[in-house]
Amino acid sequence: MLRLEGAAVSFGATRILRQVTLLVEGGQRVALVGRNGAGKTTTLRAIMGLVPAEARRFELDGTDLMAVPAHSRTSLGIGYAPEDRKLFGPFSVQDNILLPAQVLGLPAADIARRLDRVFSVLPELRELAGRKAAGLSGGQGKMVALGRALMVGHRLLLLDEPFQGLAPALALRYAEALSRLKAAEPQLAILITESNPVLLKPLVEAAYVIERGEVMPATL
Repeated sequence: MLRLEGAAVSFGATRILRQVTLLVEGGQRVALVGRNGAGKTTTLRAIMGLVPAEARRFELDGTDLMAVPAHSRTSLGIGYAPEDRKLFGPFSVQDNILLPAQVLGLPAADIARRLDRVFSVLPELRELAGRKAAGLSGGQGKMVALGRALMVGHRLLLLDEPFQGLAPALALRYAEALSRLKAAEPQLAILITESNPVLLKPLVEAAYVIERGEVMPATL
């Protein structure tokens, strides 16, 4: 369970998040919907420790995330797929997917098991495994970013605008991958940001709307 209560982020004198409170239960898929600049990405970056935040409660399954350095949060089972993918172009698709598990120093057998898990959910990545990331389309890059997040995300996935810029066919494949993931790992919690709530309606069980850094529950 991810629980944020009263989370706030400021850049200088500018307040970006204002008393954000939201809950993602174990196994639940939750949407965070808002316009560009509303604070969606900042919320996910705060969860990952990539921006400084204040909060009354900031927990994952009872662990105080404020006490965990940013570089250690993936070791808690949090996977993060940023909006801009952040792939290493000269690396192969498989190397990009493996990277977070290798950084964590996981045993080779565990890495192989996790890679099989990724390929079972995203079988097209097996076909792309040897291709350089620099040669991928934007949609393929989104799939690789999801696969990379899955290498470490066994408790919580954070997906930032995963459907942005995807052609309809690729958006459908991405949605199908999330459905396979839900069926294969019902205990996995997922927080998805999106500007267009229509895209997420069939995929989530709960939703929040963020506007000017403030969050409230919503119905899609």
